[in-house]
Amino acid sequence: MKEHYDVVIIGSGLGGLVSAIILAKEGYKVCVLEKNNQFGGNLQTFVRDKTIFDTGIHYIGGLSEGQNLYRYFKYLGIMDDLKLKQLDLDGFDIVSFEDKNQEFPHAQGYDNFINQLVKSFPEERETIQKYCDAIIATCDSFPLYNLKAEGQYDNSILSVNAKQFIDELTTNEMLRAVLGGTNFLYAGIADKSPFYVHALSVNSYIQSAWRCINGGSQITKQLIKQLKKHGGEVYKYKEVVELEVEKNAVKCAKMKDGSVVFGQYFISNIDPKATLKMAGEDNFRKAFVNRISSLEGGVSAFSLYIVFKPESFKYLNRNYYHFKNSAEVWTAHEYTDETWPKAFMASMNASKKNDGWAEGMTFITYMKFEDLKPWEQTYNTTAEKEDRGESYDAFKTRKTERFLEEIELKFPGIKDCIKSVHSSTPLSYRDYIGGHNGNMYGYEKDSNNPMKTFIASKTKLDNLYLTGQSINMHGVLGVTIGAVVTCSEIVGKEYLVNKINSSNSSGEI
Repeated sequence: MKEHYDVVIIGSGLGGLVSAIILAKEGYKVCVLEKNNQFGGNLQTFVRDKTIFDTGIHYIGGLSEGQNLYRYFKYLGIMDDLKLKQLDLDGFDIVSFEDKNQEFPHAQGYDNFINQLVKSFPEERETIQKYCDAIIATCDSFPLYNLKAEGQYDNSILSVNAKQFIDELTTNEMLRAVLGGTNFLYAGIADKSPFYVHALSVNSYIQSAWRCINGGSQITKQLIKQLKKHGGEVYKYKEVVELEVEKNAVKCAKMKDGSVVFGQYFISNIDPKATLKMAGEDNFRKAFVNRISSLEGGVSAFSLYIVFKPESFKYLNRNYYHFKNSAEVWTAHEYTDETWPKAFMASMNASKKNDGWAEGMTFITYMKFEDLKPWEQTYNTTAEKEDRGESYDAFKTRKTERFLEEIELKFPGIKDCIKSVHSSTPLSYRDYIGGHNGNMYGYEKDSNNPMKTFIASKTKLDNLYLTGQSINMHGVLGVTIGAVVTCSEIVGKEYLVNKINSSNSSGEI
């Protein structure tokens, strides 16, 4: 590692790596610092019983030729090397309820999406069409979502509430639940989640939905390959503990191991609360510090990773969003010890073997960070191992058994197919991915106060920028666009968007 770089990026999550490539392509000398053993943040995978599992990226949208994420990935130079499997066209997502023996599909392509749902709701074609039109119109109002440099959305769009909007479309309770049923994608909260977050989250999947064969870490691998191709550098086990500030600018980053690196620009791809502490809160306006401090991290998750016995459970080319009943769609995160879990998302990894059998399956349900209070002060990663103790293991075992009971109700006989089962808690998400209190999707967006969670990528310090899921939107597409926003502050938005568009039209990478 050199002593000085043009750009120093803290955190190797998707936002950090995309920012690094953009700036390296522009001739900047770039260095990315990662505290953990594995690069990629939410793109990380891990292996249990020779089976690959994703930590955060279970499927991706907008990757058909010409669609928005495809165009961004093409510009980054990674699109042609990704190994992908398209999910079921007539139902990439299935919404289901324990009290109803019926599954409701979300299909790919807007016409198909409407036609498949109309089979279950024949009287509601107009409603479903209105819902689709609203999603498209909302997404069209965000310029960078459509690779446009110009244009400004009307701020009123930010204060439309998702649940309220869907409820006003129809009085059909079941259709309301089905249209809102994938709100796990952004940890939907009835009185807070904005409709634009819902629209931006579901639109690209309706356009096209894909799984990464053998996991999302291939995206990290390809990004790092491109970064190195353009002269960038990336280092692990480099935990930044302080950003030294002098004359309203970051002078250098100091690491836990005693090493120091100087830079012209610094981009933080870690949680904004942690960034402010590193740079010294007194270097920012008090109102800004108070606002960041008061932001609420979204809810976290408890996940089960099931390894199947060979040829025991069929591969399912779709995801499931399953609820106890339709009334729980917006309240599944509000549970007691007795009522947990109220809902779950189920997904499986696509493997290179195409024999019709599943190797493993991931189940995710909501869990509050406060449930882990007794072990809050323990930290455990590959880089720094710590045993959280027998009580923690007992907690995980108890929750695993309870969760499996719910899963068995939806997938009868699945318990008999299990070779081994592994779990992660909000502490795992906090330690490996770095979200505040292990939150899955950054800070809660609030339709009642939309500007509170708007964090500009340029800070008050002359050369410190922010990127990542807490800054713009979460998800692969949201974070990629967020990195473009961050880099636009350095190289110019119109210039950068033109570069991205021309690389697609000319075939250059």
